[in-house]
Amino acid sequence: MTVSAVERRQQTIIGMLTVAIIAVLLVVCGVALYRSMSVNRSATEDAPQSEQAAHDALRRVKVKPSLADDQGGILISKNGYGSRIDDVPTVGMYLEPLCPGCALVSRTLDPTIKSMLDAGQINLDLHFMTFQDYKSSDEYSTRAFNAAVTIAQQDPNPDHLLGYLMNIYAQDFQPGELGEYRSVTDDRLKQQALDAGVDKATVDKAFDGQYRYRAWLKAADDYTILRPELYAPGKSGFSTPTVTINDRRWQMDGSDLKGSFLTAVGLDENEVGDPTAKPKI
Repeated sequence: MTVSAVERRQQTIIGMLTVAIIAVLLVVCGVALYRSMSVNRSATEDAPQSEQAAHDALRRVKVKPSLADDQGGILISKNGYGSRIDDVPTVGMYLEPLCPGCALVSRTLDPTIKSMLDAGQINLDLHFMTFQDYKSSDEYSTRAFNAAVTIAQQDPNPDHLLGYLMNIYAQDFQPGELGEYRSVTDDRLKQQALDAGVDKATVDKAFDGQYRYRAWLKAADDYTILRPELYAPGKSGFSTPTVTINDRRWQMDGSDLKGSFLTAVGLDENEVGDPTAKPKI
């Protein structure tokens, strides 16, 4: 065998190996892409293509939280879950665990909202979004908010749920997104719930790996992102954070979140938490 023939044979083998490696990489990338799109169900072809179809799909989900209404909201007032107070505004909050803007809203407004809630000055309508699961490597959004829904269902004290939400949005806890994301274990999320006063039995159920409300959360995502009344002015799609007041989208003032929020609900700052002061909206 001549030298040139040996070289040709080596080149052929190298070429075959290169093709095989590329094929394997394409399969791996394809699987990764499929998984990320499957997690973010709103981005798949299987997601409902109309608001009505998405609403119908949400209603058909078999395992759903009994506390939730047909739009995917869980209502809280000073009287507990599902007990609306008349003649006060209802604040709707559409939140996603990985959303930095949601964390900013939480850190800025939650103490005020909590004081108003305790004084019977507002109802609070929580919507748990998980459509940014693809920005984590381990379904962080689904894990964090499946737990939130479980806590609401199992623990009758809404303060514990609200405390858990504030804890996971804390600046020293909320993880980054995409390339900045670092895996958050269930044990770390459990601790945030325990620190909020949730009992251990409920915490264990919230993180038992069953993900009972995953299908409902994804169906709620699909429906919510198709509701045009939730879109920001001039925008053609849904984004978080979204806050509504009496079902109308509140246009946030990023330079003064708290002040603009109080103006929107019709309360002076010195009236916050005063049960005799009713919002003027």
